[in-house]
Amino acid sequence: MPGSQNDAEKFDYIIVGAGSAGCILANRLTADPHCRVLLLEAGKEDRTIWMKVPYGYANTIGNPAYDWCFETAAEPELHNRKISHPRGKALGGSSSINGLFQVRGQAGDFDHWRQLGLEGWGWDSVLPYFIKHEDYAGGASATHGAGGELRVEPQRNWWPVLDVVKQAAKEAGCKECADFNGGDNEGIGLYHAITRNGMRQSTSRVFLKPARSRANLKVETEALAQRILFEGKRAIGVTYRQGGEIKTAKAAREVIVSTGAIKTPQLLQVSGVGPAALLSQHGIDVVLDKPGVGENLQDHLQVALVYKLEGIGTLNQAVNSLFGKARIFAQYVLSRSGPMGSGATPLGIFVKSDNDHDRANLGYTILPYSRKSAGLKAEFHSHPGITISAYDCRPTSRGTIKLTGNEMAAQPDIRFNYITTEHDRRVAIDAMRFTRKLMAQPAVQPFKPIELKPGPTTGNDDQSLLEAFRANATTIFHPVGTAKMGRREDPMAVVDARLKLIGMEGLRVIDASVMPTVTSGNTNAPTMMIAEKAAAMILEDARAY
Repeated sequence: MPGSQNDAEKFDYIIVGAGSAGCILANRLTADPHCRVLLLEAGKEDRTIWMKVPYGYANTIGNPAYDWCFETAAEPELHNRKISHPRGKALGGSSSINGLFQVRGQAGDFDHWRQLGLEGWGWDSVLPYFIKHEDYAGGASATHGAGGELRVEPQRNWWPVLDVVKQAAKEAGCKECADFNGGDNEGIGLYHAITRNGMRQSTSRVFLKPARSRANLKVETEALAQRILFEGKRAIGVTYRQGGEIKTAKAAREVIVSTGAIKTPQLLQVSGVGPAALLSQHGIDVVLDKPGVGENLQDHLQVALVYKLEGIGTLNQAVNSLFGKARIFAQYVLSRSGPMGSGATPLGIFVKSDNDHDRANLGYTILPYSRKSAGLKAEFHSHPGITISAYDCRPTSRGTIKLTGNEMAAQPDIRFNYITTEHDRRVAIDAMRFTRKLMAQPAVQPFKPIELKPGPTTGNDDQSLLEAFRANATTIFHPVGTAKMGRREDPMAVVDARLKLIGMEGLRVIDASVMPTVTSGNTNAPTMMIAEKAAAMILEDARAY
């Protein structure tokens, strides 16, 4: 009958999820013509123009055609607010809808992983995999690659207000950072972007598109994985729903789960791999009692302070006039530059919240505009304005992903438990206080800054700042950790250092969910690195067969 295992198509590897990791894996594994790969993606093809134009994320985030549109449960420490959490649902995954920032994180992030017992994951070990696929605009060096598939270049957009903030940061004691991706990102500097000639460089466009002509790669879109199939403790295939039909595919070597920090634990759980009590509660037969699946959820929580300015150029003036809009469009058409041809902002800051930290633990994005309310669709202010968004690079709060039923179509229960630790509350307060310090510097004063959000009625004492944080904070879209790497003796570890699911055969997890701790910056670049390194390990293991 249709969908039966007897009718199943057979492959060497099945990759579930064609996102930031899955597209790289598909490319690298099918470079061997004898290796047959099936790549399953629950979303659509990435043909919309909004996944090519960099600023197109404003039209894809929040659009259920391309975004899973997840929402958290009520967060107790954020006044019980539910937080929207976009994740890409198309070829390229979140790399097709994100803000295009290329931030590897700090050397200390990866050295910490090694210190946790994960040999091969220290900075010196992972750096070659960042470099391998890179085509850096500044050329090859000890920390950058040239000639790889992924173009990394400066953003093609600048506003006078950014010069002012850059000077203010120096006055506030920040040093300049020439390269956020060299291992130490402390200071004020320029964000790199994954663009080539003003066009988005998603993993689908960069890695998958060149591989799709290979006869040994089959790509299925609008194919939602339903279950991983097992024989005993070995993964042997996947069932998936496509066009109203349940289909089955078999994997001779491995099933690879690359569906991200939210969907990956859900797929493992509905397949019978996860906390036994939770699975039994939903009538799911337990294949492997693995309590760490869905635990250890981490994210970067940001708070934006908004300021009104006078007498300086910001994006507000441009988007509020027909001439300004026409100029932005012409700038993009003629030179692939300007607001449409870059990410949200080219300017960032990484600083220490206090001297007890040995490396920067606060990240800032300096947005050359202000809006009347939160959200990508909100109206811009008519006056010049600036938004300064701050986040804790390494939060200590931990959350969970739990299934709510035995079907993958159901949204899981998502609880980040934001700022539930004293550490995170302390850093949140420090983050807001530093923003105010920055905007009080002499360089800013000629432009008469007025704080609009949270506003001048919010005091600068700890309690007032914490309450303002609780009322205004939202995600910066960096969920990780829900199938963490760890030593095999760690009862909460899900995969080992080779990303093999501990206690199973023929099953790996390769995506942001394996990060034991979140990196200090945007998470797309380290996710791509993980996929690159994992592909090399898979091919090495295959040669040993």
